[in-house]
Amino acid sequence: MVGLGVNDFRTRHVTVPLRAGAGLRILHISDIHYVPGQRKKFAWLQSLADLKPDLVINTGDNLSHPDAVGEVLQALEPLRQFPGVFVGGSNDYYAPTWKNPLRYFRGPSSLDAHPKELDWQRLFGGFESSGWKNLNNQTAQLTVAGRPLAFSGVDDPHIGRDEFQGWPAPGESVQEQGSIPDPLRIGLAHAPVSAALATLAGSGAELILAGHTHGGQVCLPGGRALVTNCDLPRPQAKGLSSVQVPAQSVPGQPGEPARQVPLHVSAGIGTSRTAPVRLFCPPEATLIEVQHETT
Repeated sequence: MVGLGVNDFRTRHVTVPLRAGAGLRILHISDIHYVPGQRKKFAWLQSLADLKPDLVINTGDNLSHPDAVGEVLQALEPLRQFPGVFVGGSNDYYAPTWKNPLRYFRGPSSLDAHPKELDWQRLFGGFESSGWKNLNNQTAQLTVAGRPLAFSGVDDPHIGRDEFQGWPAPGESVQEQGSIPDPLRIGLAHAPVSAALATLAGSGAELILAGHTHGGQVCLPGGRALVTNCDLPRPQAKGLSSVQVPAQSVPGQPGEPARQVPLHVSAGIGTSRTAPVRLFCPPEATLIEVQHETT
């Protein structure tokens, strides 16, 4: 049973209609949970560069071992040649410890009293040296494949590190690059905790990406998740769904109607090294293609 399904790597393709950015190809990777010596995972991660994405978005939990930093940076080296942005997850900061899998049915996991810190500075520094933008409680504005994009990310809400910083100042770096000053707004978080999603969506995000859930990791036939390890509803444990922004009314002014913000939750690429099992939930990366939204 140990190791079941953990090397059945797949790439899923989805399309999402948005106001701007039509034709943009985004590779969403998350929850690699790398352990030194995972050669099949190493080779598959390197092969993802063959997809030639316009942008790589990494939503955290790259590590699952204190000695994994160097090898995971090597595994991602081909992808680090493309523009990218990232946020961290709890397993980038702290080493995993064994937990009884049944406890996840009682609610989200929590940090141990004295967790072992990982070398996240080296990991994030490696990403940044390749030009990837660190979005842990930060914003950034890029022009990718001729399309202006604004990003806002939060550090991992699962362990209370999230502090929303708003959005980039309108048009500053975009205008410097000669692009139109109305970028597509993309929000990032590792854990799709409802409060963080509501903040990003309510502030104007037009697409939100997250990870953390592992798609349920051990699922019923058909990929039906039993747990999400956060307050995200189980049907949203992986793939494309949405976050609802309620209608807003201001006395004496036109109100804003309710709207749905697309949310993509990655099923993830790995597992914690203390629970190396996947069932009816293969490890995956997702290639998201933006289409023009029709009214």
